[in-house]
Amino acid sequence: MSTRLAKGGRLIDRSTRAEFMFNGKRLSGHQGDTLASALLANDQMLVGRSFKYHRPRGIMAAGPEEPNALVNLGHGDRVEPNQRSTTTELFAGLIAHSQNHWPSLEYDVGVVNSYVSRFLPAGFYYKTFMQPRAAWKHLFEPIIRQSAGLGPAPKSPDPDRYEYVYGFCDLLIIGGGIAGLQAALTAGQAGKRVMLIEQNPHWGGRAVVDGDVVEEEPAEDWVKSAIDALATMKNVTLRTRCMGAGVYDHGYVLANERVADHTPGDGRPKQRLWRIRAGHIITATGAIERPLSFAGNDIPGVMLAGALRDYLVNYGVSAGDRTVIVTNNDDAYITAIALAEAGLAVPAILDARPEVTGGLPARARALGIRIEAGRAIARVKGGKRVTGVQVCLQVGEGAVLEDIACDAVAMSGGWSPVVHLWSHCGGKLTWSDHISAFIPDATRPPITYDGSAMVSVVGAAAGIYRTQDIITSAGAVENTPPVPPVWVMPQGAPIALRSKMWLDYQNDVKVSDVQLAAREGYESVEHTKRYTTLGMATDQGKLSNINGLGVLSDALGEEVPRVGTTTFRPPYTPVTIGALTGEARGDLFQPLRRTPMHAWHEANGVYWEPVGHWRRPYCYPRNGETHAQAVHREVMNTRENLGLLDASTLGKIIVKGPDAGRFLDMMYTNMMSTLPIGKCRYGLMCDEQGFLLDDGVVARIDEETWLCHTTSGGADRIHGWMEDWLQCEWWDWKVYTANVTEQYAQVAVVGPNARKLLEKLGGMDVSKEALPFMQWADGTLGGFAVRVYRISFSGELSYEIAIPASHGAAFWEMLHKQGAEFGAMAYGTECLHIMRAEKGFIMIGDETDGTVTPLDLGLSWAVSKKKTDFLGKRGMARSHLADPDRWKLVGLETLDGSVIPDGAYAVVDGVNANGQRNVEGRVTSTYYSPTLKRGIAMGLIKHGPDRMGEVVTFNKVDGGTIAAKIVDAVFFDKAGEKGNA
Repeated sequence: MSTRLAKGGRLIDRSTRAEFMFNGKRLSGHQGDTLASALLANDQMLVGRSFKYHRPRGIMAAGPEEPNALVNLGHGDRVEPNQRSTTTELFAGLIAHSQNHWPSLEYDVGVVNSYVSRFLPAGFYYKTFMQPRAAWKHLFEPIIRQSAGLGPAPKSPDPDRYEYVYGFCDLLIIGGGIAGLQAALTAGQAGKRVMLIEQNPHWGGRAVVDGDVVEEEPAEDWVKSAIDALATMKNVTLRTRCMGAGVYDHGYVLANERVADHTPGDGRPKQRLWRIRAGHIITATGAIERPLSFAGNDIPGVMLAGALRDYLVNYGVSAGDRTVIVTNNDDAYITAIALAEAGLAVPAILDARPEVTGGLPARARALGIRIEAGRAIARVKGGKRVTGVQVCLQVGEGAVLEDIACDAVAMSGGWSPVVHLWSHCGGKLTWSDHISAFIPDATRPPITYDGSAMVSVVGAAAGIYRTQDIITSAGAVENTPPVPPVWVMPQGAPIALRSKMWLDYQNDVKVSDVQLAAREGYESVEHTKRYTTLGMATDQGKLSNINGLGVLSDALGEEVPRVGTTTFRPPYTPVTIGALTGEARGDLFQPLRRTPMHAWHEANGVYWEPVGHWRRPYCYPRNGETHAQAVHREVMNTRENLGLLDASTLGKIIVKGPDAGRFLDMMYTNMMSTLPIGKCRYGLMCDEQGFLLDDGVVARIDEETWLCHTTSGGADRIHGWMEDWLQCEWWDWKVYTANVTEQYAQVAVVGPNARKLLEKLGGMDVSKEALPFMQWADGTLGGFAVRVYRISFSGELSYEIAIPASHGAAFWEMLHKQGAEFGAMAYGTECLHIMRAEKGFIMIGDETDGTVTPLDLGLSWAVSKKKTDFLGKRGMARSHLADPDRWKLVGLETLDGSVIPDGAYAVVDGVNANGQRNVEGRVTSTYYSPTLKRGIAMGLIKHGPDRMGEVVTFNKVDGGTIAAKIVDAVFFDKAGEKGNA
């Protein structure tokens, strides 16, 4: 049985007691335990059930590679499924439940699947659920959905707090073993900004557990001295419980720090996501021990040899009183020696190698441990725990030579370097026959934009396992004792044994499954992976992939490097969604963006309209008005007196640099580089296909600076669009962009009395002569420093005034107070939309839908014929977009003065192939115009500009139709006299 020994356990505090619950049973451990070590200390060998066959499963490993011991952690609204007990630190009050069983862990009816496993081989679902077709919806799918997943997902919002933080360093080192600490000491002493992160709560890695000697002192003492030295360096940042999750382009790394997982309720964030930019990255992530494939290698009590000694040395826990060791390498002998020195029985070491020599085997023999060379395990005996093993020859077919009674099996098939982070960003691998593993190819590293190596690998992650070689940096893979490949044990095992040899413990993938995939033509490792689900569980194949590749290569008669390996993708281990979102939850998940005048709007009865992440005033109803009545009042007051619009949400993007003009000429369809300083120009942006993306007024600020206005919902999108081209295509252009949307409030002062109000405020000349249409000027108004743009989106005399956001509310209130005598009245977006439609101005999102070009909208005057290139130029030249039959923008007036339904299609006689009426256009904007006292609309009509005066018919929602005449899109002040007053 597994138990806590009377002494030992370097990481636990025996003076403490931490009670916890597992499946409703009260157990206890010590501070420093993991949940896994505490379960083993309480002889809880059975900890879960496998996914497919519901086989009993026990603890296999001691780190994030653990495939079996996954639990539902917590209770109530603090439930986390699929948490690895091997990396979960024990704390008083911890509650855990095993997963994937019913009605209980001990007695699971799902185990019936194991009894019929011969009918459920790899890929059976591809063959089984095809016929009859009707059965999928009513039989197969409900069963599959009910069976999917291991643990139940939480149903309540997560009450815990998460955060993210940015880190910057010259050198990021991932892994705090001997190799990582040595690299940190070297770089720290050289004055570099160093960040060293380690996924465990403690430093030192395997060297401390194995009792290595580093520079003539015990590894534990060397590690303590190294940490003490690093802690005194101000240029070094140390973080434990911090897992390097992913490596991305340009030295960008995500790391997940478990801040308070082990101290719930202390007020700290549960986890912290680090977003790190590093000049260079060193991965010192060590290696993962491989299991061996023999029948019954999944029975609780069968463990990795390195994990078994981790529990023994770190936590004072034995997995059994009698442990059989099975191996193909020397490292497992360290476990045998540690067990013997702790007073535990090791009946035999079964070594698959034909000859066993060297220092470690000699030490084992000196302790009286029996070593059997060329031997293997034919089968492990037991059900819910190990009771013994049957011994056979490795080169045979499984004939039993003897039975050995035991209650634990420690297996070691060699060690595989953790190459995941190296591979995330394109680092290539090479196969080492010496250690039977993939190692990083130092000649093909992940590279930065300038072609230099972005990532380096040191220590066991590079296949260098000897501590002395790591410290001297003179080691090579060849210095490591060789590890012969042992993919199947015994090598000639019949199908009866191969069908009980487990590769992927969580997904129940067997040696026979991979061999079946090869026979059925799945020769690509990626195809085999998907056909068998090998490596697709939550552990991402950390224990199963190399053995699976070895089995596949043997089945195909190919060498492992020719078969290749699957793709390593981040994160290295799962990261909770809470950590990824950080503080972006609740109201912060999608923050509501408010202008500086937001409080004034609410105090004055505003009705809000969502515009992207903004809330903009739709209208301001008064005295029981309907929204339509309020909008009509606002339109008429703006046309006749003075309207004030909060235009702060308009996007404002600074584009600056020696190549800024050249850049904007590519971004916009018309020429921007020739815009004189102090003037404005309306511009259009298209995507590469030639479809209209955004529009806005561009102002030339100085010789190298332009200010680009965008639509309210487009600021972030257009800024990202600009940066995408600058970073990915024109990275050598000297251009800087900045989104300054929220740095400035902006107010449109509109109507016949607009100039009168500004002249009353005083401070700058806003006359027509001093500030003509489509120009701007800096100055002061009413004591406020402002920038005034002489532009109009309403057709009225209009000034758009930009002011620092901190002064926006005060400036807005002053305008209302001083403008009262001129009939000042705030108006909202619907009033704005009606006035712009009366003028025939397009609106992005109304007249455009991602399939419309500037030419469709009659904006050819804004498309340069002089420029050799701009985004969308070649797209618009395609035959389909230049087709004369494309729908074109026109105005529409209903014959009876009513309003055409929004989005209505213009229908003609006849039906199409779908049995629907043929159409020749659609409405894009439609309103009742209080100015014209009738319904007006704009729409895209086939040959529209050539059909002025014709009547077209539109469908109505009630099934009827409405007739409208095609007219000019400009309904009001065609000459533009009001706007240019």
